[in-house]
Amino acid sequence: MSGSEIRMQGNYKILSVKAEVGRWFLVIAGLVIMLCLGAIYAYSVIAVFLRRVFESPPPEGYGLKVTSTEMQIPFIVFLLVFSLTMPLMGRYIERYGPKKVTILGAIFVGSGWISASFANSPWILALLYGVLGGLGVGIAYNCPIVTSTKWFPDRRGLAVGLTILGFGFSAAPIGPLTDILVANFGVFVTLQIFGVTFLILMVLSALLLRFPPEGWKPEGWKPPKRNTARAATRDLTWREMVKTRLFYALWICYTLGTLAGLMAIGISKQVGLEVAANSGMSEVEVSALLTNLMIPFAFCNGFGRPIFGWMTDKLTPRRTAIISFTLIISASILIFANRSSITAYIIAFAILWLNLGGWLAIAPAATAYFFGTKDYARNYGLIFTAYGVGAIIGNI
Repeated sequence: MSGSEIRMQGNYKILSVKAEVGRWFLVIAGLVIMLCLGAIYAYSVIAVFLRRVFESPPPEGYGLKVTSTEMQIPFIVFLLVFSLTMPLMGRYIERYGPKKVTILGAIFVGSGWISASFANSPWILALLYGVLGGLGVGIAYNCPIVTSTKWFPDRRGLAVGLTILGFGFSAAPIGPLTDILVANFGVFVTLQIFGVTFLILMVLSALLLRFPPEGWKPEGWKPPKRNTARAATRDLTWREMVKTRLFYALWICYTLGTLAGLMAIGISKQVGLEVAANSGMSEVEVSALLTNLMIPFAFCNGFGRPIFGWMTDKLTPRRTAIISFTLIISASILIFANRSSITAYIIAFAILWLNLGGWLAIAPAATAYFFGTKDYARNYGLIFTAYGVGAIIGNI
């Protein structure tokens, strides 16, 4: 029996552990990488401090008059560059492997955060943080996802959901940590600390990433029978995929799901301050509460991924999408009807954060479900452009 045949039968090892167990180390490594990439979701907290510096008179600041829309430009640019870069990386991930591509992304991510500390206006911030940081996230983002997809044909939705949990959960530590670091070092040194830390963590985690040998599958697992009612009957290339109606249906659904969630994430603290003002509370009274809400919101975003990933495995992508849209509509009605209620704000935004996390699990699992995994990196890259469109529409 050849070495490749032995590996295909389940004897392949990861870190000296049988692959069926060792592959979970790759999920953990991917989660750490995503934790670093997902720090963008704490932007609404960082933006408050940056705006104060931009508007403060010299020498403490730059004496600018900055609008709320201008402060959203770096966030929009970051997410747009991220979503446009990610589809281009599929062929390179397959060619060079997830480790090398992730390390390249780590260099851009670290550079983006560090260079942001030299910004003196929202527009310069958009150029330094938005473009460099967005490139880094776009380069690295799909590497852990593709790795988990290939190692977990038996639990794809759950594995992908757990991998990208870190991306959604990131705002939980980053938001409050930002408050602490800014209070002690200032916002620009805080950005530098984050940049160096993310670079180190991503490189160390990337060293573990690898693809399974050709033909490997979990021991004892048999691929389920496919039929046209449930999934694609064969693996499609990206050129074949874009000719199907399913591609456009999934792309539109992904746009709508991310539109709602990214809108909520980008303006969470700002909207909270507005709701508080409507209820007669001052910014001093409610500011700490709104920053601390990043923790439960991030939990919703993070754990929405394995929850909705599990639901996608069990219920199919179509039924899971219907549940998600029902929740999004309910949250929208709740906040619209209760503009001065902090309680309604918390519930509505928790639901919206939850469903953004949900769609970042539904879409990658659905891509593999409907179009197979042979050209998965490029297929999901094209689907993911919906995320960038959702970011632009939602934040504007």
